[in-house]
Amino acid sequence: MVLILSIGFILAFLLLSFYDLDMVANGVTAGFGWTAATLGSYFQFFLLATFFIAIGLACTPAAKAKIGNLDTPEMSTFKWLSIILCTLLAGGGVFFAAGEPAFHFLTTPPALDTEAGTPEAVAGALAQSFMHWGFLAWAVLGTLAAIVLAHAHYVKGQPLQPRTLLYPVFGKRLLSGPLGGVIDALCVISMVAGTVGPIGFLSTQVSFGLHELLGAPDTFGTQIAVLIVLGSVYVTSAMTGIDRGIQFLSRFNVFLALAIGAVVIVFGPTLFFFNTYLSSMGSYITNFFSMATTTAETASPGWMQGWTIFFFAWFIGYAPLMAIFVARISRGRSIREMIIAVAVIAPIATTVWFTLLGGSGVFYQLTGAIDMTEALAAYQFDVATLTVAQALPGGTIMALAILLLTTIFVATTGDSMSYSIAVVGAGHDEPSSKVRAFWGIAMALMAGVLLKMGEGQINALQQFIVLTAVPVSFILLPTLWDGPKAAYAMAREQGIID
Repeated sequence: MVLILSIGFILAFLLLSFYDLDMVANGVTAGFGWTAATLGSYFQFFLLATFFIAIGLACTPAAKAKIGNLDTPEMSTFKWLSIILCTLLAGGGVFFAAGEPAFHFLTTPPALDTEAGTPEAVAGALAQSFMHWGFLAWAVLGTLAAIVLAHAHYVKGQPLQPRTLLYPVFGKRLLSGPLGGVIDALCVISMVAGTVGPIGFLSTQVSFGLHELLGAPDTFGTQIAVLIVLGSVYVTSAMTGIDRGIQFLSRFNVFLALAIGAVVIVFGPTLFFFNTYLSSMGSYITNFFSMATTTAETASPGWMQGWTIFFFAWFIGYAPLMAIFVARISRGRSIREMIIAVAVIAPIATTVWFTLLGGSGVFYQLTGAIDMTEALAAYQFDVATLTVAQALPGGTIMALAILLLTTIFVATTGDSMSYSIAVVGAGHDEPSSKVRAFWGIAMALMAGVLLKMGEGQINALQQFIVLTAVPVSFILLPTLWDGPKAAYAMAREQGIID
């Protein structure tokens, strides 16, 4: 049923798009607008609740419990953190890192009152980006839901599938009945919608970058060539599994990101970075609740729908399959280690990256070295990224390095999600390599078809994830109380608490 419903959705979306592009795009846009306006506040509440409950749980004795019935971790801490950093928010975070802070610098976010385009607006611009890609976003992807799934699968023997999240509500009939198949399919569809978008956008970004830097033709043929290379990389990685391909790509990308970051810090405006990070983190903490709770009713509805609510819904749509992946790679780790890694360390690393790349964009925009006003007004973040990259120390070489970094980040998202979908189909953490390859190829083919139709259809698919986030959010809702219950159950079973 999961396969039929998931593939059925992909085919229906493509066929309807072939039949009437405008009908699909307008329908998705209308649904997106209604969902964002009606349930946007609920999405915000859910992310806030998940983060604070997870952090509170990490401070309890129950957080000493080990995940997956293993006393020692399956992989080293560096490998484990590398996979977390490179697979959860990787593709989207890198795509938006250069342009989003500059966008908020040129257009003051609703929760702030600084004058756009002035030095006083710098800290708030970075802080708003931190809100979108920081603690709340990461926490929903791999804390409470991952704890519930880890306990249910590795202790109780229940399937490693999204339906297991609702087992405490519906009981055993959910695990083998048709409702369970529908729940799993909804989560797979949501994840596919959220992953195909970055895959397609990366193809356009790399094609545009190669045209600007090396003179290659920026055509559909070049985009397909990029897509074939990208698909080959992440399908191969997914087939070789977590212990080989996914680990290798993640470690390589961490080292490449560290090298790029070192060059930017040493040869760029070093003092500006340090000052900006401190002031931006201060603004993030000071304005945390005002930014997290500003709603479409109290601010610009269009701004909230296009930014905060869109991102929050995107992360919710990803969450069930990401939680499966986090539970799988965290065997042997304590609950506390997992929560701190996902909800604290990874967000801090993300804010540093946004400060280096996005802070560079703001700095060069402020000093007049570049002008991204026109590109950002048209939401051309691929243009913004390349503009910032060319202005960095090293020019063309740095721009090519960032294109490579972005490509591999999207590949790590593709391989981890291909693996996770295969896990959903199998119900355990060792799915067939052929099934992993099938889903990787399916997502690449879907991205290619949508590219042929035009970038507007990729945008429509991106917006579709906001619609799928509605049922997915209700699937995740019980984790707010089942997460702590599962943690305490594991702690009692392991003799940590009475």
